[in-house]
Amino acid sequence: MTSGWLRRVVGTMAVGLLVAVGVPGIAGAQPHSAVAHVEVEDDRTVVLHVYSAAMDRVVPLRVRTPADTSVPRPTLYLLNGAGGGQGAATWDAQTGIDQFFADKNVNVVTPLEGSFSYYTDWQQEDPVLGRNKWTTFLTRELPPVVDSALGTSGRNAIAGLSMSGTSVLSLAIAAPHLYRAVGAYSGCAETSTELGQLYVRTVVESRGGADPENMWGPFDGPGWRENDPYRHAEKLRGIDLYVSSATGLPGRHEHLGARSVGNDPGMLLNQVFVGGIIEAAVNDCTRRLAARLDELGIPAQFDFRPTGTHSWGYWEDDLHNSWPMLARAIGL
Repeated sequence: MTSGWLRRVVGTMAVGLLVAVGVPGIAGAQPHSAVAHVEVEDDRTVVLHVYSAAMDRVVPLRVRTPADTSVPRPTLYLLNGAGGGQGAATWDAQTGIDQFFADKNVNVVTPLEGSFSYYTDWQQEDPVLGRNKWTTFLTRELPPVVDSALGTSGRNAIAGLSMSGTSVLSLAIAAPHLYRAVGAYSGCAETSTELGQLYVRTVVESRGGADPENMWGPFDGPGWRENDPYRHAEKLRGIDLYVSSATGLPGRHEHLGARSVGNDPGMLLNQVFVGGIIEAAVNDCTRRLAARLDELGIPAQFDFRPTGTHSWGYWEDDLHNSWPMLARAIGL
């Protein structure tokens, strides 16, 4: 089944490349998004390199294929955090993602770029991060390519953590009919409040070295309000929602043997203190989102953990805990 799937991908790639480069003799042929090439990692995993017309570059995405590809399967778009899939802070490096999805009939698509971008459309190119049009890419350009290349069922869910825990809510608001379910793990669902902007600036400016005003314009301007999930929570109606956060107090993953700690006492201290402070702030945002959704009468599954820091062990737990809801929503 995998070899047949791969033949379909390669066939789609060849057709897509003809259109992407423009076919000689066809007036008005313009570049559009398409599979540029495919790297096969193993019998269940490939890296699709997809050209984005909006960003004018090729974006790599790791794709885990279903256990059974004999019929069309749904897709989970699973986003990394602030590092965007680059470096060691990734689903691949920090969790047992391969084992978890080994018996599941779903396509799992994870971008391997997008660091510090909030996976959003930036208003201006940035000297450090370049041109970012991630909302356009993820909601308009990529899904048709994925559906065609992988022969999907067309049913989608999206999940993310930390930075992308905010992004997945914003993406669902931007394209409410694209996703049947959202998993938002330890993300601050605010961008126009003082706390929300501080959180964004910490990621984009302090860690990424980029200018956050290139993203959504002047602080407190309309761009920050337009991308605020809290302000636009009504647009989440009809989407199955799983949202999680913790108090920041040390919990079951704060020990030297944790994968994210790696027997490094310094890493453990960082996870306890820095990760604890960040998660406590995120928890404040998440509780306000819960109150807002309750006020609007929009059902959602919230998991408020009594302990836990801003770290990978808890996000792996979140993926496992949210999977039954995500799976039901996309027809599994």
